[in-house]
Amino acid sequence: MKIKTILFGFFLVISSIATANQVEVVDVKATQSKDKTWSFAVTLKHADEGWDHYANEWQVIAPDDKILATRTLYHPHVNEQPFTRGTQGVKISDDIKTVRIIAKDTVHGLSKHAIELELVSNTAKKTTLDLKKAK
Repeated sequence: MKIKTILFGFFLVISSIATANQVEVVDVKATQSKDKTWSFAVTLKHADEGWDHYANEWQVIAPDDKILATRTLYHPHVNEQPFTRGTQGVKISDDIKTVRIIAKDTVHGLSKHAIELELVSNTAKKTTLDLKKAK
């Protein structure tokens, strides 16, 4: 019985370590230009460790899971946390009312958390999503 308890505790620790250090989207600002395209400024937080483990991308995703934009991050930001990077000229059709912003890192892949944005009045209202529970 004691061994089962110890093993169970070991697996809990291992699983929490595996999900720790995932990249986190901590803020998003989105605005629509006069030409109807969108600009996104996304703030990420991640314990970048160097070239082997760093936040390397974020995506703008439509409700049907289509990727509308991808911002690739080409280097670690070890001494710059959290950090913000943007992209412009994202075409989003008028019938799309919400998008999700999700990030990934080089070790864990896509994060288990995202921010959902409601696209209204040329700005965005955000809600944090826990993708482990969603869908």
